[in-house]
Amino acid sequence: MDNRTGEMQIFLRVVETGSFSEAARLMRMTPSTVSKLISRVEARLGVRLIERSTRRLSLTAEGQIYYERSQAVLKELELIEQELSHGAAATGGTVRVNASVAFGVLGLEPLLPEFWRAYPNIVIDLSLSDEVVDLYLDRTDIAFRVGTLPDSGMMARRLGVAQRKIVASPSYLGRRGTPRRIEDLSRHNCLGFNFRRAAPVWPLRESGRIVDRAVNGSLVANNGETVRRMALAGVGLARMGDYHVRADLAAGRLVEVLANVIEPDEEEIHAVFLGGSGMPQRVRAFLDFVVPRLQGFLANDTAGIDSE
Repeated sequence: MDNRTGEMQIFLRVVETGSFSEAARLMRMTPSTVSKLISRVEARLGVRLIERSTRRLSLTAEGQIYYERSQAVLKELELIEQELSHGAAATGGTVRVNASVAFGVLGLEPLLPEFWRAYPNIVIDLSLSDEVVDLYLDRTDIAFRVGTLPDSGMMARRLGVAQRKIVASPSYLGRRGTPRRIEDLSRHNCLGFNFRRAAPVWPLRESGRIVDRAVNGSLVANNGETVRRMALAGVGLARMGDYHVRADLAAGRLVEVLANVIEPDEEEIHAVFLGGSGMPQRVRAFLDFVVPRLQGFLANDTAGIDSE
């Protein structure tokens, strides 16, 4: 029978005690049995894990890797058993989450009641802001990010793609006319954003190339929801994620423009978090619950996971 987890436990005891005999005593085995077991693992892997001498034991480079990975595997098994034996209700603590206003309100908030039915002891500390937060400085467990991810030591799970659309209300288009070409944007009131990563241009792809179209308007705001409401009020054009204006487009409250001129304007959305073997079970539970549902939300999968 394959008992690799048992082998890992014995190997960890040998490393932590620095002695075959002491590990054998703790595991209620004979020193020769422990030595033979380690030799069998080394033979199966084809590498030496421990350098043996009359005075001391020392790990090889491969042994250090096996030691660290064995710790992670056994810790994960322990977490699985704890969750299954005590039930999801035993998982508790606070998960600090950051998301943009629109994504949080439309995608994340509708999932929370169902999440709490499964995990009643987990507190969600939710902050909604279109600014990018620093997970370390802001003590955030999970952030939902739109756009290209910078290189970092953080982990990420891809949720999907947001299609950006240029939209306006029928009343605005009735007064100002419908733009037919990218150049027409210069004659329109283009609502924008004022956070640090925003730029006063709309990067639009035309004929296979990016056209940075300078825009200006009567509003710059720090969140997409304010821009959406002003577009609904007939103030101007807005460039929004499709999930943000999906219901407005379906109801005719907003109308897409330039769709036949510009090519798909897409940005990926990820859940970003500090990973590793030390990830708290409450954070892992939240990610495992919301990620597939948010993937369905972005894909507008009404036949799949109900996330709205």
